[in-house]
Amino acid sequence: MPADLAIKAQGLTKQYGQTVVVNALDLEIEAGQFYGLLGPNGAGKSTTIHMLTTMTSATQGDAWIAGQKIIDDPVAIRRTVGLVFQDSALDRTMSIDDNLKFAAALYNLSPSEADKRIDELLSVFGLQEKRKQKLVALSGGQRRAVDIARGVLHKPKVLFLDEPTIGLDLPNRRSIWRFVDKLRRDEGMTVFLTTHYLEEAAACDHVDFIQLGHLEKGGAPSELITQLAEYILEIDADKPDDIINQLSPLFGAPIQEDQQLSFKISASDVDFFTLQQTLGDTVSSMQWRKPNLNDVYLWRFCAPDTVGSEK
Repeated sequence: MPADLAIKAQGLTKQYGQTVVVNALDLEIEAGQFYGLLGPNGAGKSTTIHMLTTMTSATQGDAWIAGQKIIDDPVAIRRTVGLVFQDSALDRTMSIDDNLKFAAALYNLSPSEADKRIDELLSVFGLQEKRKQKLVALSGGQRRAVDIARGVLHKPKVLFLDEPTIGLDLPNRRSIWRFVDKLRRDEGMTVFLTTHYLEEAAACDHVDFIQLGHLEKGGAPSELITQLAEYILEIDADKPDDIINQLSPLFGAPIQEDQQLSFKISASDVDFFTLQQTLGDTVSSMQWRKPNLNDVYLWRFCAPDTVGSEK
């Protein structure tokens, strides 16, 4: 395994009975990279993380973390990685302090090391004064902050974040991402992210997509957005089929959700004002905008030629 790689996987496969959850996945993630694995529910994202972190064994294939083959010494791998689960791994009946000290003991941190690291992490979130409070008394955002603190207590080389901000409001999500940015900047940590908030994944250095266990190679989010289209044209119409018949020869088939249509516009010189006048009263509303990573995702998984397919 090359020294500049934090994660490598070859043919990584997980099968339950006749069901293949992850199918022959190949990955190469550079050290220090912010990597995103995106896909719908049930696509195999969490299973991939569980295999890479030794939470479950692969049916076939091999993987390495920081140069170590994961099957050779799973205990060493667990010291090398940090993991923040979709669901909290904390005991709500215990205090922040007790939860984090228990985790520190699992990583063989001395009491003085643990105390210093806990103070350092809680200060980032302004939770020092709540250190003795039970988790049940904290807000959802505060509990999630403690989850992340638990995952990085031992300064792992690779941090796996499995939908870390799900259900949180925007201020708490921003607070967590400021912390993750600080970890990457100060400690050189490699971050492996899964999320349904694609605006978070837009900050990744590289994203790939997974669908029905199959990995689809992606790229840098900014490049994927540029490759997708110049504009996204969004139209609401009482008779969407008429608009489809009129505009598909010009722009290709749209994504349709009931009476809402989204067209990819590749040309940069489309006169949208003239188009709006031409369509007139046949549309209820019309807007055009620059694409984003949400559009990249939708056109991969919801475009007319991919709906119902098993790529």
